[in-house]
Amino acid sequence: MGCSLLGEAGSIKTFYNNHRSILFFIMITWLKTFVVSTLIFQLHIARIFEVLFFLGSTLGFLIMTYGLGMYLNVKWQNRYYLFLHCVLTIILYANVVYYREFTDIITLPMLSMSANMGDLSTSIFALVKWYDIIYFFDLIIIVYLLMKKTNCLTVQKLFFQQTKGYVFTAIIIMTIVISLGNVLEKTHFFNRDQLVRTIGLYSFYVYDMFVHTQTNAQPVFSNEDDWSRIEKHLNEYHVSPNPDMFGIAKDMNVIVVSLESVESFVIGDTLYGEEITPFLNELIDDSFYFENFYYQTGQGKTSDAEFLINNSLYPLGRGAVFLTHDTNEYQALPETLSHYGYYNSVLHANDKTFYNRDVMYPNLGYDKYFSFSDYNISIRNSVGWGLKDIDFVEQSMNYIREFQEPFYSTIITLTNHFPFHLDEEDQFIEPFDSESIILNQYFPTVRYTDEAIRVLVEKLKEAGLYENTMLVMYGDHYGIANTHYEQLARFLDKEIDLYEEVKLNRVPLIIHIPGIKGEVLDTISGQIDVMPTLLNLLGIPEGDHTMFGNDLFSKDREGFAVLRNGTVVTEENIFLNETCLNYKNGEEIPLELCEPNRERGAWELYFSDKIIYRDLFRFKENRLLGNE
Repeated sequence: MGCSLLGEAGSIKTFYNNHRSILFFIMITWLKTFVVSTLIFQLHIARIFEVLFFLGSTLGFLIMTYGLGMYLNVKWQNRYYLFLHCVLTIILYANVVYYREFTDIITLPMLSMSANMGDLSTSIFALVKWYDIIYFFDLIIIVYLLMKKTNCLTVQKLFFQQTKGYVFTAIIIMTIVISLGNVLEKTHFFNRDQLVRTIGLYSFYVYDMFVHTQTNAQPVFSNEDDWSRIEKHLNEYHVSPNPDMFGIAKDMNVIVVSLESVESFVIGDTLYGEEITPFLNELIDDSFYFENFYYQTGQGKTSDAEFLINNSLYPLGRGAVFLTHDTNEYQALPETLSHYGYYNSVLHANDKTFYNRDVMYPNLGYDKYFSFSDYNISIRNSVGWGLKDIDFVEQSMNYIREFQEPFYSTIITLTNHFPFHLDEEDQFIEPFDSESIILNQYFPTVRYTDEAIRVLVEKLKEAGLYENTMLVMYGDHYGIANTHYEQLARFLDKEIDLYEEVKLNRVPLIIHIPGIKGEVLDTISGQIDVMPTLLNLLGIPEGDHTMFGNDLFSKDREGFAVLRNGTVVTEENIFLNETCLNYKNGEEIPLELCEPNRERGAWELYFSDKIIYRDLFRFKENRLLGNE
């Protein structure tokens, strides 16, 4: 056919004529991966060496993996190439779908979450689009060419003597690129976008497999000596809790409410003249409200937020701690409170095995987990992920009013969960009008959750529990992914640049103590700071707790928050994506001005990871109660 080359004038021409198939598969996969990575994953490669590393690493990986097919019998080579291309397409497409909502890359530890896929089905279906067929067009063309038996896809077996140098070179190229890419930027370990930008998507999984193997082996090689550097770091940045706030909520009940996907930008704002969060706005007037409070979750999302709140440790950058390290020793808040006579519970109308909660909760010191089977759930009172928040709160109060006091209870809401479905009769506010259905639906579900909190407070008052209960409400993670920022900018009436994008990582934190006058605090903080704050308010000494956070009311506190991707926010500057911004106005400033804070943030994440991966609390003497 028309694909033939006349003659075999040289080795390159000969190789091309004999191996058009492998060259075709490599080139089409290479091109497809580059286009998708830059356009869909928004990996805006700005520097020439990043382009070269990305292209070189991806090409090296493809040469090595497709090249293995050259050892096969001729009749099996095209089948192998087609199979490999299908696998790589699935990997690419799975990440496309995942990135649409989570703006992240799938990691190997996330495979342990496969048991939760049934619960995630609503979200997955919302992410799959009809036009995604475009990602598989090349497969249709390839299958057609193979069926036509065109000589455009010719193959010929290469013997070991002919190919050992070829394969060895491919392996060396990819190994060097991965090594250089990892060393090139220290923050790559924490920022998968930058890592993939440098070494490519497929090479990332080689790297991730290496990290996965390495971290799984860490507990075997750990010992008590690992604590010395960690404690030195913590002592350097620890500040004393505010003595004036010590014990102002002593012996009170504590209800911690996880506000699913609620971000700070909705607080105090309106839509079409209607308040989006009228009750929270009202409650804030009589509470401590932290307006610069950042979520610090990783791939474990809501479970990561729970981990942060209850341990003052950072979640892992890969996977969910609840799934991968559920048998570790911890110094969790519920366990500490149990020594002070608290009854600890979690109320969440979801499958008890989701995020392995039924195993992790007892390990953290919770006495009881009220899950899906403890609630009356029907088609009438459920939507999206499960029981509607108002029904959930009403049924939860049947349990709460019977708890022995004092109690510590975590309530996890569900209705304001992606993709934000809500029956029209339950909507207290009109949807937004934009091209983003997700953004449009977000406001009614936030408003519904706000109404559920109103019901909770009213029920606490009816039960006679309100006056002796400290309410702590926090947003667990973002609600609107950056893939919807163009439409969100219309609502906010401003451009969302890098500076504004960082500020959209803020979530509400409200601490309401009946009888105590509140205020709005602007200290830069994060979920890591909640546990030391609650201990101080409850009049419990820090003792020998290992906590990366600091009391939010401390008079010596310096504003600081490091996000799980390595972004660092301080009162002076913001570090993200190898860029340094002035905190006050968002103007770009010299990168070296961010270096001390970037370095502190990197060490924070590293040391916290080390504690978890090596299960270091098993070596730590239990002196948690301090001196009363």
